[in-house]
Order: sequence, then structure tokens, then C-alpha cells
Amino acid sequence: MTLFELQECLNKMKVPQDFYSLNGGLPNEAYCVGYNNGYWEVYYSERGIKTDLKKFKSEDEACMFFYSSISKLLREMGLL
Repeated sequence: MTLFELQECLNKMKVPQDFYSLNGGLPNEAYCVGYNNGYWEVYYSERGIKTDLKKFKSEDEACMFFYSSISKLLREMGLL
């Protein structure tokens, strides 16, 4: 899965765009995926801090993990 494909999946699931960032960075209270120092990172950004940071060697692995995590979270919240 690529970032483009991930974006399409999130759009189909109607995930609010302020809930996540596919450009990494440190947006406040958002789930993020991005490329940094040779690794793909997936994490939760809060108050300028990356929490629950996971690193992956490929875009596919990172996107699949992100998609799986967001899907699970939304199901737990009753939004899916």
C-alpha cells in the first residue's frame, strides 16, 4: 500500500482529515505516518511529542500498519 492508496482508503472510511497526517510532522493530537531518516514512522503526535512510535523499512508496511491501527481504533469508538 502506498500513501496515495492509504489516503483513498481513509477517504472511503470518511475519517476526518484533522484526525491524521500522512506527511509526518507534529500536528497536535493526530495519528501520523511519514518518512524520516531512512525509516517510515507511524505514531501519535501530541503536544509536539511522538508517542507509540513504530518504525518500518517500507512504505507498504507502514501504511498497512497505519490502516489497521486506524480501522481498529474507529471500530472500538463505534465509528465504523
